[in-house]
Parts: sequence; structure tokens; C-alpha cells
Amino acid sequence: MTSRDTDAPPPFGSPALRLPDALRGPLKAHLAELKEQFLQLGWGTRGGFGSRPALIVIDLALWWTRPGQPPMGSNVDSVVDGACQMLRAARAADIPIIFTTYDYDPADPPTPHDAKCADNIRPEDRPFFELDPRVQRRDDERIVRKKYASAFKGTNLLDMLTALEVDTLIVTGVSTSHCVYATCRDAAHTFRVVVPRQAVGERCELLHEVNMLDIDIDLGDVLDIEEVEAYLSGL
Repeated sequence: MTSRDTDAPPPFGSPALRLPDALRGPLKAHLAELKEQFLQLGWGTRGGFGSRPALIVIDLALWWTRPGQPPMGSNVDSVVDGACQMLRAARAADIPIIFTTYDYDPADPPTPHDAKCADNIRPEDRPFFELDPRVQRRDDERIVRKKYASAFKGTNLLDMLTALEVDTLIVTGVSTSHCVYATCRDAAHTFRVVVPRQAVGERCELLHEVNMLDIDIDLGDVLDIEEVEAYLSGL
């Protein structure tokens, strides 16, 4: 990791939720040291690729990808670009592709979690839960509409992947510390989990960095996108 890589802010997220410049380098250096310590304990080794992968693109809908769309939208253009890069590779390899978005229903009863996050969704906001047109979803690519952070909870995603005999789940999208992390957590004991680092992101830089480390140590392999592309092109 070069000094330039360490000091540069991410190309995605909210400017108000970025790390102070003076903290970014020391924090990333500390996270790198933590990873080395975990490796010495036998954590964070590579799980590798299987032979039957699927790609999941998490929540790249307008509610999250349109900057200024309150309260969740921020600049995640680089994440969309990375996901589209993975989509091109996945389509060329003819592997299953699944998209997710939020299953908004104004008739849903309130939950305890509502007290943690202001409910600013209105019925007229439904169109914002449609996929960003840049992902160019095709008719044979599935959409999972979910109520919770994990794409597995309360959906038939596990059934679909099992029926397709998938053994490797490539995870892209937003947000790193919430829906991406929760999906990786639920996938980790059933599938090999692979996260292309340039194809995930979120609003908060600190939460992104910490959760990417946690995923890489405990749940899956965080890899450069070119390595994942090379794997798909070799299928």
C-alpha cells in the first residue's frame, strides 16, 4: 500500500462522513497491521473460488445511487461503475445474476428498528426503489425485493442459489456496513464469498474501511476487481 493510496479519500460516499485527512493514513496503516495479526492467528486466509459462481448486486437503486436523494442518496458512481464492470464479466461468463432492492410497503407495521433510523419514505417515493438504469438489468436477471439488510432474510435467495447449485457468491453494491456486510455474513457458511473491492461502498468512509476488513478476515475474500474478472473469464 503506497502513501498515496493511504492518504486519498475514497471516490464514493458523503463528504460530511469522510475521515479527517490527518487520520486516514494512520487508520489504514493500523487496519493493515490488524490484518497481519489476524493472519498470524490463522484468520483471514483465502477461501478461494469455486466452480459455480453467481453475482449479486445489492441495492443499486435510485434511493441510494442518486446524490441528494434524502436521506440515503450519495455519490456512489464509482461503485456503480465497478458493479457494471462485474456485470459485463458475469454476462460474458453466463453465470446467474441477482439484483436486490428494498421491498417498500406503506402498510408494513412499525418495528423496533424504526426508532434507530428516521422513516422518511413516503408512498410517492416508490419509483426510487427501482434499479439504477446504468446497471441495465436484463429480463432473465432476478430481482430480490427484501425487507431487511441481508438479502437472505425473509427471501427465497438461498432457495434460488441452491437450485442453481451455486458455490461462490460474488457480492457487489451498497452499503458496505449494512446490506453488503449482512449478506456476506449470512452467505459465509454456505458459499464461498468474494467481494470485489472496487464494486462496493457506502456513505461513511470509516464504516466502509472497518467492515471491509471484517469481511476479509472472517467472511470472504476481498479482492481487486481485475482478479475476479480473470476468474470469470477463465470459466
